[in-house]
Order: sequence, then C-alpha cells, then structure tokens
Amino acid sequence: MDFKNFPEREFRQDISIPIIWGMILPFFIFDISIEIYHQTCFRLYKLPLVKRSKYIKIDRHKLEYLSFPDKIRCAYCGYANGFLAYAVKIVGDTEKYWCGIKHEKDAEFAEQAHHHDFLKYGDRDGFERRFKSKKNNQCDRT
Repeated sequence: MDFKNFPEREFRQDISIPIIWGMILPFFIFDISIEIYHQTCFRLYKLPLVKRSKYIKIDRHKLEYLSFPDKIRCAYCGYANGFLAYAVKIVGDTEKYWCGIKHEKDAEFAEQAHHHDFLKYGDRDGFERRFKSKKNNQCDRT
C-alpha cells in the first residue's frame, strides 16, 4: 500500500507492528492448549471433532501481486482469525454440551451465533427435559 499521501498512517502502523506480531506466541500457546483440550475432552464427551481446515485457511500468499511482507501479513491474518473462529467453535460446542442456555436478554450483549439453538433464559422445563436425563452431566443445577 502506498502511504506517501498518508505519512501519519504509516507511523501509526509502524508503532503497532510489535504489538500485532507480539501476539503470535500467545496464539501458538493457545493453539496447542485448545488442541489438547479438543482432542481429549471431545473424545471423552463423544462429541464429533471440529475440522480445523474448515476454519483456518492460509492461501493469500499465493497471490503474485502481493509483496513478500504482504504475503507474510496475509498468512498471519489467515491463521489468527481462522484459529480464533476454530477455538470459538470448540468452546461453543462444549458450552452446548454442558449447558446450552441463552443469556438473559440485554441490548448491549452481542449473542454468539452458536447460542441460536440454546434454551431460552429461564426455561426451566426445557432445561429439565434436555439435561436432567443426562447421567454424565456434573453441573450443579439446583
């Protein structure tokens, strides 16, 4: 991108680079941790494993018109955004397994997409029908 006409933007980007790239190590640590969790707990719960390749796609580096630094940045964003979507899917499936209850209505709260099929907040009868029959559920539901 040509920043000759926007020098203040280039300066702001330069300041942010260490912060953005500093996240790569926490992402990798989180990635390893979530994968151990996913592979262990989903097998114990007999939940279908989440397909990683459905969420993480790194392909923009193949575009010939991108510079080498652009390709690196595109690979980073493809990994980071895809991995976070993958992690949300894993944690969302876990939430559905254990509880599956929507939060109380709140205009300021952005309900997650995976909450769509959850029980309505305060639906005690629905909750008891869905979860009380599960012998493997250890949540205190009194």
